[in-house]
Parts: sequence; C-alpha cells; structure tokens
Amino acid sequence: TMKFVWTVAWRLMREGRFQSLLILAGVTIGVAVVVYITAVVNGLQANIIEKTLSTQAHIVLKPREDRNRRLIDLPARELMTEIETRTQRENTIDDWERRRQVATGIAGIRTSAAIASGPGFATKGGVRKSVSLIGVELEDYQRIVPLEAKLQAGKVQLPQGTVLIGNELARELGIRPGGRIRLVAATGVAESYTVSGILDFGIKDLSRRWVLMPLRAAQSLLGYRLDVTEIYLQTDDLFEADRLAALAAARTGLDADSWQASNSQLVTALRSQTASTWMIKIFVTLAVALGIASVQVVSVVQKRPEIGILRAMGTPASRIRAIFLVQGGLYGLVGSLLGTSLGAVLSLGFSQLARNSDGSALFPVVITPWLFVFTALIATVVGVLSAYLPARRAAALDPVEAIRG
Repeated sequence: TMKFVWTVAWRLMREGRFQSLLILAGVTIGVAVVVYITAVVNGLQANIIEKTLSTQAHIVLKPREDRNRRLIDLPARELMTEIETRTQRENTIDDWERRRQVATGIAGIRTSAAIASGPGFATKGGVRKSVSLIGVELEDYQRIVPLEAKLQAGKVQLPQGTVLIGNELARELGIRPGGRIRLVAATGVAESYTVSGILDFGIKDLSRRWVLMPLRAAQSLLGYRLDVTEIYLQTDDLFEADRLAALAAARTGLDADSWQASNSQLVTALRSQTASTWMIKIFVTLAVALGIASVQVVSVVQKRPEIGILRAMGTPASRIRAIFLVQGGLYGLVGSLLGTSLGAVLSLGFSQLARNSDGSALFPVVITPWLFVFTALIATVVGVLSAYLPARRAAALDPVEAIRG
C-alpha cells in the first residue's frame, strides 16, 4: 500500500538525515536561484519595455511610400519592371477617419489616436529653439501615452490656444505654466500659445523638442488642412504588434511600423537576455537533478541489506521502486517550497538595495503566484525523474545478494 511506501521512504530519509539535509540544501539553493533570476529579469524587462513604450504607440500607421514602375528594354527584348522609391512622398493621410475606423476594427487593437506633426520653431524673449509640433486629440492620445504620470507643473489640458511642452524646453526658454510661447511652422505661419503644463517625457531629447497642441491647431499651423501625418494604435498584447501591424497595413493601405520594428536593437537585447536566463535555469535544474540522483545512488548502496530484507519478506519490486521515487519527489517538493521562499526574500531584498538617487526602486521585481507554482511543480517532477534510475536499480537487486552485502 501507499502508506507502507511513504512510511519506509520517510524512515530511510530520517536515518540518512545528513544526506537528506545536504540534498535539500542543494535543491533549495537551486530553486532560489531560479526564482531570483526570473523575478529580477522579468522586472528589468518589464521596466525597459514600459519606459520605451511610455512615449510611443505599439503600432504607427504612416502614409505609404508611392512607387514608380519603370520599364527597361533589355537586349533579349524582355521587359523587366524595376520598382523605385520616389524622392518625394506624401506626408499626410487623407480620409484618415475611415482608415482609423478600419484599423480599430481589427481584433486585438484596443484604441487609436490621430496625430498631425511637423517641424517648427519655438521662440521666447529672443531665444529660438527647433521643435516638433505634435497635434493631438488629448483624450485619445492619453489612452496611449499617459501624460498625467509625466506632469511636472501646470495641468494636462489642451483647450484651443494652449500647448504642453517638455521640461527641457521650458528650462531653455525660461517659461512656466501660464506663460506665452510663439510657435513658427516650416510654412512660415506663426501663432502665440499659452503653456498649460510642463511634462517630463523621460528622454531629454523629447523633453527638449516635443510641443503638444490641439489637433486642429496643428493642422492649421502646419498647413495640413484636415489631414493627419500618423495614426497611433494600441494593442491588447504588445507582443502581437508585429502581426497586427501587417494586418493593419493590408487593410488600410498605409505603412505600419510596430514598436518591435522601431526598436529592433532593444528587442534583440531582450531576446538575448531571455535566452541567457533560460540557459542558467536549465543548468541549475540539471545540477539539482544530478544532486538528487547521486544521493539516491549512494542511498541504494548503503541500504542494500534493508532492501534485501524487504524483498525477502515478499515486498514487490514495484514498491521498492516507489519508495525511492517518493523520496525524490519529497526532496524536490520540500526543497522547492524552501527555495521559492528564499528566492522571494532575495528578490525583495534586491529591490530594497537597488535604488535610484532619489530613493525610488531601480526597477520593480516581478513575483507572481504562478512563478511559485511553476517552480515547485518543475522541482518536484525533476526530483521524481532524478530518482528513477536509482529506484530501478534498487528494485532489481537480488534479495540474497543484497542481504549478504
């Protein structure tokens, strides 16, 4: 019966308590390393992605580059079509309301925002700075770029005649909320606006160049009439952006750039980091498995007389095998429970020690219940599998030879 198997397994573990403690320590440390690395790397990657996407959309729809087809008369009297990119391209999207509606109708795309952007200059008291004029519908734009979290002074609002600027530009122009700023578009059109709020976009270049203004005001200032230059799309799953971008491009007739395509080096770095983390996990798991297997092999050698007596008393080989499999499972289960706890403590300790200059956490450590459950399950399975060969060896012992030692 299982009661017999559990009783014998526990008694053998208790008799070899020093070996049991050693293997439990090994499993605990191994599991703690896996939990710690997973929590820290997941937190680091989530933080990097969040900072990267805090000022951009998952997908950006842009005007499609027109292509000319030129026929070349070849010597063999064959015609070849050569596709060449035009030197000039339309920089606005017409009929954008319909295209935007088509894009947001795709399953997996959550929300959208229309953008009208172009180059210009900001002037104040004789100081002239090159800026990017970005027209937005504030409510739609904030669903993609959370401006409230970036506010340093003033209010996040864009009634007609107002703008939001970055903190670096505000510093260079010496301007505060409520102050006036003059914006000049590349067309030569100029208007004065009131600064309603100052934002920190998290990237100095953006905080120095970006000027957010009402969409209609930007269209008028930049000479776009009722057109826009981009349509921002936000997906339900950010890692589906590549697939959805291709789908949106096909349905809208526009070019589509996903955040992965725009940040290819970052994506490559994240993939390399993930691959390295998995290699560490695999090698740690193998080390734990070899540790359990080695202890079980030694236990089988040491307990040969006891195994022989049990076999001589009529204990079937299947029960002998089950005894050692139960031991392996217990090593994995108990070690995983201790290891996940230790790993969580180490992760939280790291988050307390790794701080920015202002005292805030360097990045959040991601610890989820699923991480504990998954790690415990893997450790238990590894414990059972590691004990399989020693268990087979124990079950195959001849009773007479085993008793003789």
